[in-house]
Order: sequence, then C-alpha cells, then structure tokens
Amino acid sequence: MSLTYSEMMPLGTTAPNFILPDAVSGKTLSLDELKSDTGTVIMFICNHCPYVIHIENEIAAIASEYQKKGIAFVAISANDAENYPEDAPDKMKLKAAEVGYPFPYLHDNSQDIAKAYHAACTPDFYVFDGDLKCVYRGRMDNSSPGNGQPVTGSEVRNTLDAVINGNTISDNQLPSMGCGIKWKR
Repeated sequence: MSLTYSEMMPLGTTAPNFILPDAVSGKTLSLDELKSDTGTVIMFICNHCPYVIHIENEIAAIASEYQKKGIAFVAISANDAENYPEDAPDKMKLKAAEVGYPFPYLHDNSQDIAKAYHAACTPDFYVFDGDLKCVYRGRMDNSSPGNGQPVTGSEVRNTLDAVINGNTISDNQLPSMGCGIKWKR
C-alpha cells in the first residue's frame, strides 16, 4: 500500500462524461443517465484498499441518506483488474452486495475516465452541482485507518447540504488520501 493524495481537480470543472459498464447490473451506463439536477457525487473507490474499507459503510450510509434528497451517487473502480483481481468486476459486484452500495459501481477498464477526473487514489470524492460543475473534491472526512478519528463523512455531508440548500461552499478543501490507483503498465 503506497499512500497517495488526490490531485484536486480545479473547482468549476465540468464533470467529464463517461459510458462505463456497471458491475452490479451488467448494464452500460453514462453520466447523462446517472446525474441529478440537484447534485452528483462521483467517487473513485476499489474493493481491496484499506482506506476504502475503513469508510465503505459510511459511503453506503451517506448515499442512502442523500439519494432521498435528490443527490445521485456513482462509484468507479479504475484499478488494473488483471494485476489486482480482487478489483475485477465480478468481485466488485460481490462487494457492492456485501456492503449494500445503493448506487452503480462502474468499472473503468481503460482507466481513461480516472485520468479525465485527475483521480489519483482510492477513495477520491468529487461533488458536482446540478450543472455538473465541480464544487468539491477531496476527502470524505478526517478519518483514516489507525488515526483514531471517527468516520463521519462530515466534509462530504456538509458539501451536499450546501448544494441542496444553495449555500456557498468553501474552497478550503483538503485532498483525499489512500492507495494509489493501480495503473496499467
């Protein structure tokens, strides 16, 4: 495990479009189909990263809570599934069921979408407003494996509340940290 920090896509960037297979449903889905007119969360996660495992239940809880408020959620795994078979689509489907992810879990086999989003680590969170403009990128909260901080999702939750209520979102945002995306050679 190599600690990597997110690259922090510039605020105001329009969400790059994608068409990717969903490991859960088997369907090919696009951003246009999945986005919400209120706000959209796109997160880069994977199955085996200890940083993702540490927060996976809170990810599911936040999504369950905020989907009811009109926020769309999409998870993408871009890890090299050939060299990291625990991150292959069949295992993604099992993980989604095990944790209870209430959102599509897409596989970015080409890794082009991860590069378009400047994703560098898992987990890496992006929040877009109703116009698909980036209003937040970075970490979910200040908890990480072994640091003793509780998993709350506070930074993503505060951002989503601001999006829903039309409030200003601070640009004082901290990068996520986790395992580096497993790029193909």
